[in-house]
Amino acid sequence: MTALTQDLATRFATIALGHVTLEYPHKLDHVMDGPEDVLGPRALHPIFHGSFDWHSCVHGYWLLLSLARRFPKAVFAADVRALADRMLTAGKVAGELAYLDRAYTGGFERPYGWAWLLALHGEAARHEDAEWAEALEPLARAFAQRFHDFLPRQTYPIRTGTHYSTAFALILALDWAEVHDPALADLVRARAIDYFGGDRACPGWEPGGDEFLSSALIEALCMRRILPAPDFRTWFAGFLPGLAAGEPASLFTPAFVSDRSDGKIAHLDGFNLSRAWCWRSLGSALDEAGKGLALKAADAHLAASLPHVSGDYMGEHWLASFALLALIAGESE
Repeated sequence: MTALTQDLATRFATIALGHVTLEYPHKLDHVMDGPEDVLGPRALHPIFHGSFDWHSCVHGYWLLLSLARRFPKAVFAADVRALADRMLTAGKVAGELAYLDRAYTGGFERPYGWAWLLALHGEAARHEDAEWAEALEPLARAFAQRFHDFLPRQTYPIRTGTHYSTAFALILALDWAEVHDPALADLVRARAIDYFGGDRACPGWEPGGDEFLSSALIEALCMRRILPAPDFRTWFAGFLPGLAAGEPASLFTPAFVSDRSDGKIAHLDGFNLSRAWCWRSLGSALDEAGKGLALKAADAHLAASLPHVSGDYMGEHWLASFALLALIAGESE
């Protein structure tokens, strides 16, 4: 089973250090209310103006801090710490907070960017000798409040395998909230049960042409995080009743990526990596036969896309984060 090595970590860190401060090309999530709002990425976002888009820049920093914590003596770790000292400051965070006070930002980066910002703060808080978490905390609290306000109003989950995925956001939000906001953790658990608790016989109609998440497996992983182990096994048996027979076959088959220069088609490399993350994480909750199937599927998906985390910028600006999720799956269990 492929593991995270210092060589891989160095490769990932080198990629991310090359793009988290790269302002252009850039795809903004930005509503202009007048000519005064015609501004570039750096003017709008003092920290997260790199990596092609705001959310990729956020999880680029998460990647870097995660790798530096795991390999503190690696050559790249000093560069990461210097970058974080320069960028993750109270003054720059204030600029990111100010953006949230603009008109029409209620749906800004909802829910994907919200969840990744919480993950970044959670990772920063694991670095006890740095002030990054203290600087980021007001921004994390602002996005946590958005979850508090929005989840009770979100009547239906969004099941797509893209940035709008409810299950993916709930996973990252719960990981953060269990440490930093118990009330949000309770809300996430309750909404996950409301959204997914009754789901049965998932057809596995995936992947979609531009998905980077498995809508089936990311929901299963969400429930794995929410439910006690016996309850999860019962739920999962009803959700994927054909698992022992390798059905639905689509869930075990890596996606084919025809054009890595096309930003949407390149999502399918992320699809393979995120499936590897899900299968590895789910395997530990299954019986021996189910675990074997899960880990075999994880290895196949990882092998299909791990070689492609760099090459074309359409994948390079974000794929390493999902590769890391797969490689560290199960670490905290």
